[in-house]
Amino acid sequence: MRKILILLLVLFISVQTISSQNITTPFEQSKGTQTPTYFEIIDWWKKMDEQSGKVIMLTMGMTDAGYPLHLIVVSNNGDHNFDNIRKNNKRIILINNGIHPGEPDGIDASMLLVRDIVANKYKIADNVVLAIIPVYNIGGCLNRSANYRVDQNGPEEFGFRGNSQNLDLNRDFIKSDSKDARAFVEIFHLTGPDVFVDNHVSNGADYQHVMTLLTTQHNKLGGEMGEYLDKEFEPALYSSMKQKGFDLIPYVNHFGDKPENGWPEYWDSPRYASGYAALWHTFAFVPETHMLKPYDQRVKATYALMQSLIEFTAKNSEAIKKLREQTKQSVKTATEFPISWSLDRSRSKEVLYKGYESSRKPSEVSGLPRLYYDRSKPFEKTIPIFNYFPVKASVKKPVAYIIPQGWWKVIELLKLNKVQMTALKKDTVIEVEAYKIEDYKTSLRQYEMHHLNSEVKIAASVQKVTFRKGDWYIPMNQVANRFLTETLEPQAEDSYFAWNYFDAILGQKEGYSAYAFEDIAADYLKNNTDLKTKLEQRRLTDTAFAKDGRAQLNFVYQHSLWFEPAYMRYPVYRVIK
Repeated sequence: MRKILILLLVLFISVQTISSQNITTPFEQSKGTQTPTYFEIIDWWKKMDEQSGKVIMLTMGMTDAGYPLHLIVVSNNGDHNFDNIRKNNKRIILINNGIHPGEPDGIDASMLLVRDIVANKYKIADNVVLAIIPVYNIGGCLNRSANYRVDQNGPEEFGFRGNSQNLDLNRDFIKSDSKDARAFVEIFHLTGPDVFVDNHVSNGADYQHVMTLLTTQHNKLGGEMGEYLDKEFEPALYSSMKQKGFDLIPYVNHFGDKPENGWPEYWDSPRYASGYAALWHTFAFVPETHMLKPYDQRVKATYALMQSLIEFTAKNSEAIKKLREQTKQSVKTATEFPISWSLDRSRSKEVLYKGYESSRKPSEVSGLPRLYYDRSKPFEKTIPIFNYFPVKASVKKPVAYIIPQGWWKVIELLKLNKVQMTALKKDTVIEVEAYKIEDYKTSLRQYEMHHLNSEVKIAASVQKVTFRKGDWYIPMNQVANRFLTETLEPQAEDSYFAWNYFDAILGQKEGYSAYAFEDIAADYLKNNTDLKTKLEQRRLTDTAFAKDGRAQLNFVYQHSLWFEPAYMRYPVYRVIK
């Protein structure tokens, strides 16, 4: 009986393998010139799910396009329960495709990769599980044309960069204006990836490399994880890709001539995929194939890089696990966190760059000098990549943050990100550190539906504040500490203040009628000699102020008990003892 069961199992596996080998993709059918439509992508993955026990297709959250995200889970034993996967000591690699559907290389490469896994043409280790979003920006994928990305070399037709709200989803990870981003965040926290890959296509300079790689900035990731990424993980990928026939280069963050002079490493703040992942102590990579290379070469390079990531993760599973666990524990007890970094041009790493000589010639459009690259003049040169960003400013960690319940948009985002917090059970007076926004700059033009605030200056003071039942107490003893710091500290680059979630405090709500307040102000000055002295000193030192009666009246109002306390007071409070 046992022999019969074994024979049946072998026959079952053989049938699966033969069947999966017969599943081709539009990319293969077109000999590397086409990428599938949204509906072809989903139908293809459904068939793979039906034909292999290694592949499970899950339906996840809704997007702005009216279709849900899907998540493909690939494991040798078919387990798709992420709690079980973690208990069984397996590393999880989350692969995101089609965030920009005009850059579909990862969509096709992932299909080829998983088909080959199922067909036993490529084997993944038992200690690795793949979680794949087959296409993230569904709205952009449905908005298909041959006319987008005019300077990209294939495929014949593809999707649009913006989603169904015309948002760039690779700027939406923190602000989460789209349903797409909210569905992604749920997937990210469900999978809790050890490694995150977000497949892209690059533009910019012309060069010989097919694949460039944007890696989470190692100082931004920080600590032992950042050191391991810089000294172990990334160099191993370069070596592996070299063996596979691809010379990697860091993402070419250079958009003019003379890239051979080197460039700064791309700064991936939390608005971007890899920057967001860094807040959750995940190793993150953004492969960027070169747009001018033929599509089939780009897909093959993406396939090869995903193999390299899988192989390194499998080989170094325990080291990756240990580093992430240590970091998660240390972040709970750290006493301060960085909120800004600056480029250090005195330090760099050297890489071999394979480029083409650049020059200038008259434009046939304008007649003026234009940049061009001469492919008949390739060169190789060792160049500097400036990849050190020391911490510029840090903040001391509070015991907790408190956010009044009225700021529910922010509270929703914290809950979405699995932040641990508790609603106050009764009205309570608590001594807190409160910030006042002293100054800030705001962008004149919109950026992804926002006018970003920057160069924020604050003044801190200790106050006793009355909080109401239902306001939210957020302890700073959790894995989310880094995320909380960089979203709730107003001076952080991608804080919720930067993204305008608290802009209502920047507008004064109460006022006065000048003719009526004149008498009230006069009486107030008689009883407040200190304020009268300040007014007189201001008149002596500020000629324009001395000649402006309304400004002087407003000065009295702003220094009186009638002036609204909410104006410019940042509504996230820090419990400091």
